[in-house]
Amino acid sequence: MVLYKLASKKTTYEDDRVSEKPIRSIAKAISWRVVGTIDTLIVSYILTNEIAVATSIASIDFITKMILYFFHERIWNSIKWAR
Repeated sequence: MVLYKLASKKTTYEDDRVSEKPIRSIAKAISWRVVGTIDTLIVSYILTNEIAVATSIASIDFITKMILYFFHERIWNSIKWAR
């Protein structure tokens, strides 16, 4: 019931615009991706014990997840649910 109330709450562009500016969202997305990539780098290094391999894995992870995130957002923008 609580989730339904949250999901059915409609907001306007004006509400969204004043709640958080797009540049803040972009900064948050980039900072989160950097944190995730550092995590991948550390885990990869622990598992492989080779910094070159860990860096390669983290680099590929960074690029592929940015691409996946873009398409994920585009798909969600086409879904009318809870708007």
